[in-house]
Amino acid sequence: MKLGVLFSSGKDSCLAMHIAKEQGHQIVCLISLESENPYSWMFHTPNVQLVKEQAKCLDLPLVMRKTKGEKEKELIDLKGAISEAREKYPIDGVITGAVYSRYQWTRVDKICGDLNLVCQSPLWHHDQEQLLRDLISNKFNVIISSIACDGLTKDFLGKKIDTDMIQKLSSLNKEIGINVAGEGGEYETLVVDCPMFKKKIVIEDSQIVMENENTGNFIVKKIRLEEKE
Repeated sequence: MKLGVLFSSGKDSCLAMHIAKEQGHQIVCLISLESENPYSWMFHTPNVQLVKEQAKCLDLPLVMRKTKGEKEKELIDLKGAISEAREKYPIDGVITGAVYSRYQWTRVDKICGDLNLVCQSPLWHHDQEQLLRDLISNKFNVIISSIACDGLTKDFLGKKIDTDMIQKLSSLNKEIGINVAGEGGEYETLVVDCPMFKKKIVIEDSQIVMENENTGNFIVKKIRLEEKE
């Protein structure tokens, strides 16, 4: 099938896209919403402007719309973006990076149904620690771009998800019950390289801004795109 990807700049949408391609689907466009509300119920917000640079890395067209991020009303903006993608790049369906969030999955699935599109969720109910390990085995370079959870501190921001990071997150899961893959909003991520990228993102300038001991953002201020070997 020809598929569009609900793309957030983070690991889940990127891995879901990778899996769909491996399954033989054709990825024809990215669909992103830039929310004015940092606490949006539906959309990832940290460094979302870098979706434009990731689209260049992927050499894929991007349908991007702004939304005020108001609960439920933001779904109207999402439906408009998916409709635009269907018109511009005749897609058969949409890929989501949903893992366990029924709130997000059911709403995207309904919009797709209304538009006669298939909703593909390749990560649905995957083991969350294994999901992170799949990122490593598939050579994804992913960093933590925001935190909002007890147990996570400034030291996590900007750090790569590697074997040591998975161990730390797994330990926190056992100690205080955080979601290893961040599905509960504990943390957000930014993909700077993956197998589908034709170029990789190199961060040249960044800033960490903390709201409190366990809530903060890794803000990317300057990047460059670098050819891959």
